[in-house]
Amino acid sequence: MEPQEQEKKGRLTLVLALATLIAAFGSSFQYGYNVSAVNSPSELMQQFYNDTYFERSGELINSFSLTLLWSVTVSMFPFGGFLGSLLVGPLVNKFGRKGALLFNNIFSIVPAILMGCSKVAKSFEIIIASRLLVGICAGVSSNVVPMYLGELAPKNLRGALGVVPQLFITVGILAAQLLGLRNALANEDGWPILLGLTGVPAALQLLFLPFFPESPRYLLIQKKNESAAGKALQKLRGWKDVNSEMAEIQREDEAEKAAGSISVWKLFRLKSLRWQLISIIILMAGQQLSGVNAIYYYADQIYLSAGVNSNDVQYVTAGTGAVNVFMTFCTVFVVELWGRRLLLLLGFSTCIIACGVLTVALALQDTISWMPYVSIVCVIIYVIGHALGPSPIPALIITEIFLQSSRPAAYMVGGSVHWLSNFIVGLVFPFIQVGLGPYSFIVFAVICLLTTIYIFMVVPETKGRSFIEINQIFTKKNRVSEEIPEKEELKDLPPTTSQF
Repeated sequence: MEPQEQEKKGRLTLVLALATLIAAFGSSFQYGYNVSAVNSPSELMQQFYNDTYFERSGELINSFSLTLLWSVTVSMFPFGGFLGSLLVGPLVNKFGRKGALLFNNIFSIVPAILMGCSKVAKSFEIIIASRLLVGICAGVSSNVVPMYLGELAPKNLRGALGVVPQLFITVGILAAQLLGLRNALANEDGWPILLGLTGVPAALQLLFLPFFPESPRYLLIQKKNESAAGKALQKLRGWKDVNSEMAEIQREDEAEKAAGSISVWKLFRLKSLRWQLISIIILMAGQQLSGVNAIYYYADQIYLSAGVNSNDVQYVTAGTGAVNVFMTFCTVFVVELWGRRLLLLLGFSTCIIACGVLTVALALQDTISWMPYVSIVCVIIYVIGHALGPSPIPALIITEIFLQSSRPAAYMVGGSVHWLSNFIVGLVFPFIQVGLGPYSFIVFAVICLLTTIYIFMVVPETKGRSFIEINQIFTKKNRVSEEIPEKEELKDLPPTTSQF
């Protein structure tokens, strides 16, 4: 292939760029927004819970019950995310990738309206039920958006576009932090609007996404619609000759025919997918159990102990959110230069060092006057490290190391691990904090270390490789080419020059 042609094949067309932005803004942005939206107005919302209960019964909610109600409100979101992950396989197989995202907007627009009206309706139960629904929305979108974009992108842009969903998650978190400032919407009248705004990106996606192509791989492999797949590819690539890419998808289809559609149960039983499955479980668990949510949970306390005025903590927290957005934005550009493996190793290693130093700084902050400032630096370094690799790369890796037939089931497993780990950290961390205090970050440092060792030993570089080439690497790791005859055609395929 001529270098000039190769350059042409890898360009970011307007259709591909807009499809990426609409999918990520309409779905991933909401995930980030809802992670952060209840943090700022938490005291106002708890007061609303108490006032509502008092109006009904003439009594105030006791302290334990109020804490429990609030914990349920917060944890309904990751629990909904877990349920949403279980819906991914059926939705993407029935409606397609784009269709699943459009259908998923139901789980955003309905709860957005309900949360916006909750104060008028004088019902905190509406908020709790809505948090479950927006959680389902986030569970579906956090898995479907990377899958959709990974299947739309040419292989030399797959990494960059695969990081875009995580970029929009961080933008969503920052948007909620900025709108959640006390002089913005985190006030008596504004908090229902703050919660209800999550429906705006969903409405925009519902309006614009239908004009963009479905995944060509879904159209060709699952729907057997060669004509529609060809048209989708032509639209995405911006030229007529897509024969080589169509041939690549067809070869993958032939190689996968013997496997059929792979369920979650079958995924766990197939020896030919053993190391891929172990890798996504460890990457997704490592991502969430590495302490990223705990760092955010602890950040306010760290800033206060460093002498930051309690009224100014909200601005410093938003500043940390901005650092997160900036570093994820940088990752979009370096992921194709440095590769996925290096970013994961670099990111987790940075988190190990930050957690280790933060533990020492927190333990000594009452005895050495400048230690609180070291704590602030550690929080920022940790956020930078996590944004480089652990946050954006695992979902991208799932798209790359699984072929079409096993990808929906793989996302269901990866998504379930992600949301269950998120739920566990939210539930267990306050108790770890009470039990271990500043030493709780040693637990996270150990988890980061174990994940780093696994990545170094097992996870291959996937940059610039087709899905079939990546599958060949794992075929050797799994040592199954003799035992699984239907995988033989993967072993003997010539090096591909296609864009996937």
